[in-house]
Amino acid sequence: MRDPYEVLGVNKNASMDEIKAAYKELVKKYHPDKYQNNPLSSLAEEKMQEINEAYDTLCKTHGGGGGYSGSQSSGGTTPELQQARQMINQGNIYGAEAILNKCSVRNAEWHFLSGMLSYRKGWYDDAVQKMQTAVSMEPSNMEYRQGLNAVMGTGGAYRNASAGQGYNSRDDLACKLCQAYICMDCLCDCI
Repeated sequence: MRDPYEVLGVNKNASMDEIKAAYKELVKKYHPDKYQNNPLSSLAEEKMQEINEAYDTLCKTHGGGGGYSGSQSSGGTTPELQQARQMINQGNIYGAEAILNKCSVRNAEWHFLSGMLSYRKGWYDDAVQKMQTAVSMEPSNMEYRQGLNAVMGTGGAYRNASAGQGYNSRDDLACKLCQAYICMDCLCDCI
């Protein structure tokens, strides 16, 4: 791996706030959403991976946020959230949903699990939104970022596969012909 300071574009004496600011700017610049349906998308993904690795390395060396280990969030988790995680892993989405709805704690772990729940239900946009919240609350948590990237990849593939089909297509010749026929029929009845 390249020098993490060089990857983030900060000097070796940078404070954790400067590192976070540089990281956020680079994430905005190379985020996969900006490169969807673009030939540079794979290059942007590689760059994002390098940025994430550099940021994680600097967080660990600066002690700013601690790494993620096991299946618990560095921000702390509750027994309820652990139980919800276990239910999601077992495929019991309705049981997990009931637990998450009762939780009073709305930390990064809650948002991540709620996003995973939405993903399992096929609600990709909701899943992305909740996982982005989790990542913004704990940017050094690799599980949250990897989950977000995986959901965005799946959701993007879903959206790309459906693009140009159905009622939202403006280039559908059959739809245009039907519209023309209906207009002609209306005009003929009026004359």
